[in-house]
Amino acid sequence: ARPADADRHRGIRDDERDDPVGRDRAGRDLLMRIGIAGFAMMNVMILSVAVWSGAEAATRDLFHWISGAIALPTVAFAGQPFFASAWTSLKARRLGMDVPISLALILASAISVFETTQSGHHAYFDAAVMLCFFLLIGRYLDHRTRAIARSAAAELTALEVPRAILISGMVEKPVAVADLRPGDLIRVRPGGRIPADGIIAQGRSEIDRALLTGETLPVPAGPGMALQAGEVNLTGPLDLRVTAAGQDSSLARLTALVEAAETARGRYTSLAERAARAYSPVVHLLAFGSFLGWFWGTGDLRLAVNVAAAVLIITCPCALGLAVPAVVTSASGRLFRRGLLIKDGTALERLAEVDTVVFDKTGTLTLGQPLLLTDVPEDLRAPALALAQGSSHPLSRALAEGLEGTLPAAVTDLREHPGQGVSAIWQGQALRLGRADWLGLDPQADSATLSSWLSVAGRPPLRLDFSDRL
Repeated sequence: ARPADADRHRGIRDDERDDPVGRDRAGRDLLMRIGIAGFAMMNVMILSVAVWSGAEAATRDLFHWISGAIALPTVAFAGQPFFASAWTSLKARRLGMDVPISLALILASAISVFETTQSGHHAYFDAAVMLCFFLLIGRYLDHRTRAIARSAAAELTALEVPRAILISGMVEKPVAVADLRPGDLIRVRPGGRIPADGIIAQGRSEIDRALLTGETLPVPAGPGMALQAGEVNLTGPLDLRVTAAGQDSSLARLTALVEAAETARGRYTSLAERAARAYSPVVHLLAFGSFLGWFWGTGDLRLAVNVAAAVLIITCPCALGLAVPAVVTSASGRLFRRGLLIKDGTALERLAEVDTVVFDKTGTLTLGQPLLLTDVPEDLRAPALALAQGSSHPLSRALAEGLEGTLPAAVTDLREHPGQGVSAIWQGQALRLGRADWLGLDPQADSATLSSWLSVAGRPPLRLDFSDRL
């Protein structure tokens, strides 16, 4: 099924897919629980110092009761993520990694209450709260790692245009992109991002397709040309006949690829999960065996329960269960921000065995930031800058940067010609900056990867060469 179909089956609307507030709610909840656990831990530790320093009898019992009054509600509240996850695992008849964590928290708290009621010398309220505090920090760090990596897909989603201009008869009406249907006619103004996949019905312009192709130069666009959501219309207004919109667009499918790669299950992910599933039952068996062994050997129930709780705490399989998914998610996100799209979760594992890399040309090894190479004559710098500032074309912007420090000439009738260039009148002379064929030259003159031409009436055209930055 397409991503949109799967989301609609789960009842997810197009405008609900990118909800940064909802995504961050879990992080804020974890931070709140960390803060409460940390505050309680410090107070319980202060009371424990007095006990460790030699407080006896009624004083020790009082401090234990106060510690319990602080620790028990804290563990019940701050440990809720572990308890909820453990309960879910048990209902599914699985022993997830949060089951031993929950048992350890419950056992440590229960032993401490029992010791306190019996005026025992040792209570472990401080250890229970501290364990909860540090485990929550680990849970939050894992959450942040995944959230940062998931922002790779969010960056793509941010390129989606929320509204489009629908043409109905002779009337233009703004509508939500999610409401567009195939066959609708929309208008995309210069400088705007294409809101949906479609075919140009009317108009000519230049399109920045770097999002999908990595190419530095925009491509001329005219009637009959197919455009994809996320591309940028640079120079002229376009009327577009929609072929796919919303979660059916090419940009949405690209976003779905990134999300799928981040959640894909590779060989090492499956291996770690299988190990974790086997590890958890072994941990419980070890703890139970420790309890039976110490109880049989010493006859001391308190000591046996303490040893069993220690085994549960020390052997918790948190790292095993979290390490591989965190690495895969983090690596996918970092690669995307460096311009590499992981379409398959196993690609990361296969990448470790690669010994030869073959690169494509422009856009892969270049940044898409042209630099002016030609030395423009002094008398043409001012009019050339005036023309360059009148266009949004990448080469025009590069020319303007190359002429920085020059004052633009006063020109009139400044016009941008979509797919061709920009023209103006300067001191009664016609100025043109653009393609070779538009200036009446041999189109082969533009065979260089990055070049443009400057024409002043009565003078031979000047070729402007550019290079892209590696």
